[in-house]
Amino acid sequence: MKAYEIQAYSGSDGLRLVDRPPPEPADHEVLVRIEAASLNYRDLIVLRGQYDRNPVPGRVPLSDGSGEVTAVGSAVTGIKVGDRVAGCFFQGWSHGQFKAPMHRTALGGPIDGVLAEFVKFREEGLVRLPRDYSFEEGATLPCAALTAWQSLIVRGCLIPGETVLLLGTGGVSIFGLQIAKSAGAKVIITSSSDEKLDRARKLGADAGINYRTTPDWGKAAATLAGDEGVDHVIEVGGAGTFLQSVRACRSGGKIGLIGILAGRVGETPIFPIVSKSATVFGIYVGSREMFESMNRAFEVAKLRPVIDKVFPFESTPAAFDYMAAGSHFGKIVIRVGE
Repeated sequence: MKAYEIQAYSGSDGLRLVDRPPPEPADHEVLVRIEAASLNYRDLIVLRGQYDRNPVPGRVPLSDGSGEVTAVGSAVTGIKVGDRVAGCFFQGWSHGQFKAPMHRTALGGPIDGVLAEFVKFREEGLVRLPRDYSFEEGATLPCAALTAWQSLIVRGCLIPGETVLLLGTGGVSIFGLQIAKSAGAKVIITSSSDEKLDRARKLGADAGINYRTTPDWGKAAATLAGDEGVDHVIEVGGAGTFLQSVRACRSGGKIGLIGILAGRVGETPIFPIVSKSATVFGIYVGSREMFESMNRAFEVAKLRPVIDKVFPFESTPAAFDYMAAGSHFGKIVIRVGE
């Protein structure tokens, strides 16, 4: 079978398309023919060698993929041949609280990912796709959608009428927009592009802020929200944007800390968090149980992922370069199957 390996952690030029023997599922494993995969920012920093302290040469990248089950192990009971499935980001997090050993079960990092024609998964590491989803749509769900879902619904307990602030128009933020609007919330979104802000408004965003022309966008978001500020922030920027997110929050507001797009390390005054009694919580994707709940909700709400561009399998390096350029709106997908 064909698979991509990271043979040098130097960016897209370190990817190589290789032949590997097809995997064979053990008793509790499932073999999936991958039809589509999608990119996350995490995949880009993995490829650059900025994710793991000791990256493994030959690692198959990407955490998010969907396809059709072609074989099951002798002890598998909940999945059958022909099922249309997506892999869970954490193969070892089925339910309950996240525990440290689960870090070692993350696809496309500590273990091989999904950028291959066939991948074997743990039985408990798969979920069925929402009805009527294409494989391309299904491939966008495991990381970006579930991250936004956990931040707003599971941990954030979002209720109708509240206000959500979203940073940028990448995969997590656009899913956050769709989830928030389906829950009856008001949405404010930022971007450096007025064109992207217009696209976000067409998806339901109530207001947009260009952070290049409005550097104090946290204060602007608080003003737009009315009263004291926004109820929720999906914080994907990290150190470079965190203080502005705190400024945007009302007293008692919630910040789901997710990404590092604007930096991992920085000096952030902590007293504004105290003075606002803000709740800040880390979000690291989610469990299979959360994934299944999200898929049920997406079916009811008829929510469909926003896909910016689909690349053929042989153009995978170009897909990474496209993500690095930062011009996408929503998700970038690679079609693995013919």
